[in-house]
Amino acid sequence: MQIDDKFLKEISDILMAARANAKRAVNLSMVYGYYEVGRKIYVEEQNEEGRAVYGKYIIKEVSKYLTEIMGRGYSVTNVKQMRQFYQVYSTDSIGQKFSDQFPNLPTISTGRKFFLSWSHYLLLMRIKNVDERHFYEIEAVKNNWSLDELKRQYNSALYERIALSTNKEEVYRLALEGQVIDNPMDIVKDPYILEFLNLPELPEYSESDLESRIISHLERFLLELGTGFAFIGRQVRFTYEEDHFKVDLVFYNRLLRCFVLFDLKIGKLTHQDIGQMQMYVHYYDRQVKLADENKTIGILLCRDKNDAVVQMTLPEDNDQIFASKYEEVLPSKEELRKLLEEHLAEEDETE
Repeated sequence: MQIDDKFLKEISDILMAARANAKRAVNLSMVYGYYEVGRKIYVEEQNEEGRAVYGKYIIKEVSKYLTEIMGRGYSVTNVKQMRQFYQVYSTDSIGQKFSDQFPNLPTISTGRKFFLSWSHYLLLMRIKNVDERHFYEIEAVKNNWSLDELKRQYNSALYERIALSTNKEEVYRLALEGQVIDNPMDIVKDPYILEFLNLPELPEYSESDLESRIISHLERFLLELGTGFAFIGRQVRFTYEEDHFKVDLVFYNRLLRCFVLFDLKIGKLTHQDIGQMQMYVHYYDRQVKLADENKTIGILLCRDKNDAVVQMTLPEDNDQIFASKYEEVLPSKEELRKLLEEHLAEEDETE
């Protein structure tokens, strides 16, 4: 008598999920515990004269004591990080609308909640810009980012890239709710960062090479695209009046409920490229999408573009076709931060 493999797999999936949930609960409990340890150390320091000297002494003694009774993981550096964690988050409040989505989580005395692992917070508390720190915390929770993915999104300056494409009010909203997908512009980045494709190692490459590498790293590409994307196909063919056409990459965004078409260009974008994408979008709107779905979005992903040509080619009320550059290496965060500061300053001047 043989037991069905599907049945056995379902049993193992239940236990694996339970184990993962238990591990997540333990990790979250430790975050609250580390916060409380940091608070007690900080309060103790404030009760003594010569706080700087006493602070070093108490951290050393706490580290020694915890290591003796609990083992590894409580070095002087780790205990310092607990105190720093309290100092950063004792005065930190995250968006209430976001926090209210987790009614079962405990709160600290200020009403603040924690959502991520200790490793995530070790990275987050090094981000000095509070709005930027809140954005990455919210996005990490919403998208279930691993620590490695959080590092990658931070190093690729996701906050600055999204903020540069919106107005000041929406920049402030990023710190309260993370990225909110309300309209086509919300899913478009400029530039897209594709360092994970390792393109610089190729002396030269074709559009087919670029497409193949994206498919080989599809999971990473979907993370770069953002929330709500599902892959439909590559080189998706359609025929219109005996002429055959192929769309490089087709996705569907479940939040906007629409198809998203990508056309890949390794050179400088031309007005002919834009015209071709307009035809693709019109075809999907008229022949493919359902009546209750929203208008198709087309994104031309190119190495270079002339924004004036793009604007002149597209209609003034365009909300369907977008041109974005892609970068082969991680951008300079400092340069993007400077651009963001200038962007916000220009917004202030126009008010």
